[in-house]
Amino acid sequence: MTTTTSETFTWTAEVDELAVNTLRFLAAEGVEAANSGHPGLPLGTSPIAWTLWSRYLRHDPADPHWPDRDRFVLSAGHGSMLLYALLHVFGYDMPVDELQRFRQLGSRTPGHPEFSHTPGVETTTGPLGQGLANAVGMALAERMLAARCNTEDHTVVDHRTWVLAGDGDLMEGISHEAASLAGRLQLGRLTVVFDDNDITIDGPAGQSCADDAEARFAAYGWHVLAVEDGNDIAALDRAFATASESEDRPTFIRVRTTIGYGAPGVEGTSKAHGSPLGSETLTAMRKRLGWQEAPFQVPVAVAATAAAVGVKGAALHADWADTHARWQAEHAQLSADFPLDAIPEPDDLSVLTPLSDGAIAGGKTATRKASGAALNALAPVYPGLIGGSADLAGSTNTAIPGGDVGPGDYAGRTIHFGIREHGMAAVMNGISLHGGLRPFGSTFLVFADYLRPALRLSALMKRPVVYVFTHDSVHVGEDGPTHQPIEQLESLRLIPGLTVLRPADASETALAWELAVSNVGGPTALVLSRQDLPALGGSGLDEIRDHGARVVRAQPDRTDVVLAASGSEVALALDAAEVLAQSGVTATVVSVMWRERLDDAIRNGAHRLPDVPVVWIEAGVPIGWRALAGPRDTVIGIQRFGESGPGPDVAAYLGLTPAAVVDAALSCIARHTGDS
Repeated sequence: MTTTTSETFTWTAEVDELAVNTLRFLAAEGVEAANSGHPGLPLGTSPIAWTLWSRYLRHDPADPHWPDRDRFVLSAGHGSMLLYALLHVFGYDMPVDELQRFRQLGSRTPGHPEFSHTPGVETTTGPLGQGLANAVGMALAERMLAARCNTEDHTVVDHRTWVLAGDGDLMEGISHEAASLAGRLQLGRLTVVFDDNDITIDGPAGQSCADDAEARFAAYGWHVLAVEDGNDIAALDRAFATASESEDRPTFIRVRTTIGYGAPGVEGTSKAHGSPLGSETLTAMRKRLGWQEAPFQVPVAVAATAAAVGVKGAALHADWADTHARWQAEHAQLSADFPLDAIPEPDDLSVLTPLSDGAIAGGKTATRKASGAALNALAPVYPGLIGGSADLAGSTNTAIPGGDVGPGDYAGRTIHFGIREHGMAAVMNGISLHGGLRPFGSTFLVFADYLRPALRLSALMKRPVVYVFTHDSVHVGEDGPTHQPIEQLESLRLIPGLTVLRPADASETALAWELAVSNVGGPTALVLSRQDLPALGGSGLDEIRDHGARVVRAQPDRTDVVLAASGSEVALALDAAEVLAQSGVTATVVSVMWRERLDDAIRNGAHRLPDVPVVWIEAGVPIGWRALAGPRDTVIGIQRFGESGPGPDVAAYLGLTPAAVVDAALSCIARHTGDS
């Protein structure tokens, strides 16, 4: 009899084999019941999953939110039934009827794992590569919190992050960005297990990718291991033991597996990837693997072993809770600054109040600079606020005091993400998912396109990540159309759950940061100017909080037309209002920092603009503003790419001039008068 022994348990080969096949059949039966899903990965990787979860993963099924648990990320999220089977076997809140309701509306077992929907799921995966990159953020957060919180007497942050990834994860470009960053930062508590089955949907992986994965990760600075037989639990055990001792660099373990293992006629082929096996193949697989249990049954020996693992996890959790309680009592300020089981919120945002335009020399400033001032005001009172840029800190004004995060030195606050926008956003998601820190990241608005898939997942998972997007319009100027955002701002507004704020001056920028750090229910995008903008004054900011917009110019007794704009175009509207005034036309100017809030307020009757025509103005595609505009209104925007030249010249060339706004306003008024 072959046995494997740890400090607490002895596993027999018979129980291991029984447990592995339990996971295989639970997954295959769940896919079969749904008549939809991906059985191939669970069948091939169940030995990996069982070995890791039963021997190495530090977890307490009774409390999936234990802060010092190990994180397990199924980056290859299409294999979700493997994760659900694990959760069921190990005693999480995953009853068997949920396995039987796989991929059904309202079940806890959606087609791909969803964070906050299913207990024990650490992140939403499915878009390949995202989970791996999230895990880099989780591992980084663990090291950063350990550097902040652990003391000589009390270790309260001491866990690891494990990832199961497939060919698709490694092919996606985001995996290169994230793995390179993890190697640079020497995240030794991160392990990626590569399910090397040489199969993609279209056939053999080699027809599209001939990478030497081991050489690639070694080049990133990772410790590289290999297991040539994915069914060899003893070999897997040795590899995980080696990985669990790593401290100075992340570990990559290539494991050679067979997709659809045990399923006659489909194993080892792309047929096993994304379709139910069918009753005949399932029957043949039962015979081949000697499986006699009824569907969705867990053998007693497997349940008992998994329960014993749960008892061990509960004991580890209890020991940690005792340590944590002593740490809290002896280090009250640390505990208040870095709550390990929640994302911290600042108690006092009054530090932002003095950041009015009156404090800016000359009364003009770029909102990116005003953002930097707000960020540096927040930093001392919000210790959990950390972040950086995609190699643009000097341009995005996102450097904060507290030092840099570097290899082996995680006490700093500034993360140098490098020119890796997509990786940056996904790593920020991982930091946020881990808990205890509040991440922000920055780049130019036009490069939001490079990180959009991760930003979408920020919104889907309701993670309070802050995105700082600067250089927000054609006023970028000489860099030309490649760097001048046209459609990006509107595309951000299309993402459900993303708060998009485009302030018009320093006062609004301070408010934007207040709203961002107060928003713990989803991500926030701050859209900021490169060029200086005039001070509008600090009045009316409560109107933005309530209704998304404020009046910055008005006469109490008369309004002929409303000029409503966002960001830098508010100054343009004010210039046009001056010209109109010379002709006896009174314009009310409205700054729309938060268009979606204004739209909601208008539609639900909480806010009304004056009953006159409105000219809506923004340096971008106008389609979203047209949806807000009424039949008497006009929208001024840009429906083409920009040009290279000085910013004011480019804006004028594209029709963003006071004269154009004046003409539009007079035309609106004339139409309205004629209609009347």
